[in-house]
Amino acid sequence: MKQPKVNFYNLAWRWHFYAGLFVAPFMVMLALTGTIYLFKPQLDNLMYSNLLNVPAGHHSMAADDLLKRVKDAYPQGTIKQYLPPVSAERSAQFVVLDSGKELNVFVDPYQGKILGEQDAKKNLQAIARAIHGELMIGTVGDRLVELAAGWGVVLVVSGVFLWWPRGQAAGILWPRLSSRGRVLWRDLHAVTGFWGASLLLVMLLSGMTWTGFWGQQYAGVWNVFPAAMWDNVPTSDAQARSLNEAHRQTVPWAMENTPMPMSGDHAEHMAHQGAQAGPAAPTISLQDVQNIAVQNKVEPGYSITFPKTATGVFTIAVFADDPRNDATLHVDQYSGKVLADVRFEQYGTVARATEIGVMLHEGKMFGTFNQIVVLLICMMILLSAVSGVVIWWKRRPQGKFGVPPLRHDLPKWKTAMVIMFALAVAFPLVGASLVVVWLLDKLWLSRFTRQTESASTSS
Repeated sequence: MKQPKVNFYNLAWRWHFYAGLFVAPFMVMLALTGTIYLFKPQLDNLMYSNLLNVPAGHHSMAADDLLKRVKDAYPQGTIKQYLPPVSAERSAQFVVLDSGKELNVFVDPYQGKILGEQDAKKNLQAIARAIHGELMIGTVGDRLVELAAGWGVVLVVSGVFLWWPRGQAAGILWPRLSSRGRVLWRDLHAVTGFWGASLLLVMLLSGMTWTGFWGQQYAGVWNVFPAAMWDNVPTSDAQARSLNEAHRQTVPWAMENTPMPMSGDHAEHMAHQGAQAGPAAPTISLQDVQNIAVQNKVEPGYSITFPKTATGVFTIAVFADDPRNDATLHVDQYSGKVLADVRFEQYGTVARATEIGVMLHEGKMFGTFNQIVVLLICMMILLSAVSGVVIWWKRRPQGKFGVPPLRHDLPKWKTAMVIMFALAVAFPLVGASLVVVWLLDKLWLSRFTRQTESASTSS
């Protein structure tokens, strides 16, 4: 007897199952670490109040005097970055590389007293951010998170199709709370996923813009500035993305693909060809750089990154809660000339939308209200992930893996193939993994399922 063609509903169920099995642990991890980082302002103030807060004074010390205090306290250290106080009641902060560690050193801006230090990579927020972005294992972790986010999109698309109301609202638009057992868990999973699908897509896609593979390709297409912006500026081979790290954000996403300018008149400052690779030797003061930030109306909360080499630049950057206040300035370390000054207005349309999406993702755009919304999304993700696992476990036949069987009642498999092909093209890592999963399903899982079913029948 000829086997009927596989239908879209059936394939959607099967792919939803595979996606959920892989994505659920990552979704739980992303939701938990995201929640921790979401409340960074409140948690930092609660945990590190003695480092962050100072009594407001009348006269703050010059940035260079603060710098000297830090250099005296860490004579073998290298100053990497300076973060001026964001308000009259806040401390100044220096990032210092010392004895193989990266330290956040906090200083009273009025008295110059060292308030204390914090391991820049091992405090709660840095760890949460590093796990959230790359599982603290570098490139491999980044690819795994990207793969999980891509499969998360598959999960949302297939889930919306599976639970789309078809003449029945109960259990989809609202849960049947009078039910018990698997039916109640199924309703919680469906209702949460149905109402939260669009929000989850926004979270997944905005988060993927930071990933190392898909995000970099996306940025390569949309992070484009007019080439003329750099015509009169000597540029290096380095890009601004080199200033960003897993545990610390320095420049906005829209700036990552832009070239880093070079400082200095080569005839005056370079004694010979190899000198440009030497250490930085700025002739302008740190206070001069801070004054440039103030004169150019850079929003408080900015950082000043020090040049590393003789041709490096000071970079003033603020990754603002409201992207409209973003600013990235590169300053010549010898003359104090502003070599580049890029603001939100100069971003492309997609780059602007992406920056806004990132700030919404991090719960910063609209303050506490934004935090509450993102927290609810994180709770929905946790409920959806947990309920999905419970449903699978409860419906899974004893001793079997529980892969959804291939039913054949709605022959629309071509639609499924078009949608999956589009997702595979849009997210290449998902496309590659789809091939792997299909082969496993074809060569191993289906055979395993048939064997277990035969064994149970014969017994």
